Formats: sequence, structure tokens, C-alpha cells
Amino acid sequence: MPEWPQPPADWVYWVPMAAPVTDASGIPASSMPASSMPAPPMPAPPMPAPPVRVAEQSRRGLIRETWFMEVAFLLPGIANAVTALVAHLGGVSDINLFSTVVPGHPVENLFLGIFNYLAVGAVVPLALLLLARTGQGPGVLGLGRPSWSKDLWPGLGIAAMAYGVTLLIQIPFATVLAHHRALFGQVAIGHVPKYYIVYGLALAAVTAITEETLVNGYLLTRLEQLGWTPQRALLLSLTLRTSYHVYYGLGFLLTIPFGFFVTRSFQKHRRLNRPIVAHFIYDAVLITIGVLTS
Repeated sequence: MPEWPQPPADWVYWVPMAAPVTDASGIPASSMPASSMPAPPMPAPPMPAPPVRVAEQSRRGLIRETWFMEVAFLLPGIANAVTALVAHLGGVSDINLFSTVVPGHPVENLFLGIFNYLAVGAVVPLALLLLARTGQGPGVLGLGRPSWSKDLWPGLGIAAMAYGVTLLIQIPFATVLAHHRALFGQVAIGHVPKYYIVYGLALAAVTAITEETLVNGYLLTRLEQLGWTPQRALLLSLTLRTSYHVYYGLGFLLTIPFGFFVTRSFQKHRRLNRPIVAHFIYDAVLITIGVLTS
């Protein structure tokens, strides 16, 4: 209306496109000067993307995460251990350390066997990621490039001490082992080429990294966050660690000294490198001796 105030300069005219646009005298817009044509409608601004929200980890969520993580790690190992134990008690020959993928082709079998065993450590990156999300990165866990004074020499000492205690524990079992050999499962090396030491070292490395990261680095850290005492955490850690060694029969008791020493080492020093180095040396020495004497 004439008496209405003029609209602001940035006013947007919305013109229906169903009918042709004309001026007051009915002249089509196509013949109107460009300066007198109404402004085209402005496009609507894009909607902002919703912000990514990461909820704080609650105690209940932390407990659930710990359960899921440990089940993912332990279930395959325990299932295989129980199956091997039942097979042993049923008269099946002892477990072979080196799986045969391609019979009659030792070199191909070596590479394929190592590649197949890598699946054991598939959950390690996930465990480290979950720890990092709550502030426990590799530096906090003492994980990284090993140091001679802080990791390698202490790891060698832990392995030697565990091996010595295990030998002492074997003395009372000597009579039982001599008369009731079926109660103890054995891991057979078999007649393999000497270069299968490489195979054994790869198995030792994957086993050491996987077990110590999941049973020490992840589990003990989460149990501490949940308020567990070191004694309770140590007991649960040893229980879980021995659970996937039941294929040894009564021999699973011989795994307790090593588990005790590496667990206490991590609880005291918070250096995951130490138990990993100790575990690798412990397994690598036994496997190497087995291959060389096979």
C-alpha cells in the first residue's frame, strides 16, 4: 500500500513461477528492463552438520567394555585349549607346535603358518585404542622402543627367574609325570628343519605381545580404574592367564610362576615392555632348544 514503509534493501521477493511475471501495465517480465525485475529468491543456507559427541565413559560402560574385550581375547584360546585337552585325554597324540598348512612343503608351510598365527594378535590394536581413548596411551603403559637398562635386562632377569622357579616346581611332579604321563599334555616340536627357528621366534613374538598387552596392559589398567586392589587383580590375571593353558593338563600349574613375575613387574613399574621382553625370551629359548634338538 502507498502508506506502508519501504521494505529493507535486502528484502527477498518470492515470485510464484506458475504465472508469468508482469509489471503494473501487464507487460511480461521478459520485456521489462533488468533494473526493474524483482530479485530472484535466495537459496536457503545449508544446515550445519551436527557436532560429534563422545560420551564420557561411565563405570558401567567401562565394566561392559572390559568384559567384551576379555571375552574376545580369551574365548578362542580357551576353546582351543579345552578341545586339545579333551583330544589328549581321548588318546590323540600331543599338540604340534608348528601347524601344517601345506604338507610336504616346509618353506611354504613356514610363511603360511606365521601368517595364520597373526590372527592371535588381532585384538591388540583394539585394546590399545580403547586404552588411549581413556588416557592410557603407549607412553603411560610403558610401551614403545625397549631400553637396555629399563626393559631388556630386567626382562631377561624375569625370564631367568621364572624358568628357575619352574624347574624347582617340576621336582615334586617328577614321580607323577613318570607314572601318570597322560595327566600332562605335551607340545610336540617334531622333526622340522633348523630354519624353523624363525617360525618359532615369530610365534614367540606374537604370543608375547598379545598376552602381555591383553592380560597385563589392558586388564590390570581397567581393574585399577574400577577400584580393584592389586592382590585381587593379580589373582584374576593369573586365573585368566592359566585358563588358556589347560591343554597342558596338570602342567598348566607350571605356567603360574612366570605369570606371577610378569604381572607383579607391570604392577610395580608400569612398563609393558618388560613383560613382553620376558615372555618373548622365555618362549623363544624353549622353542629354539626344541627345534635344535628335534
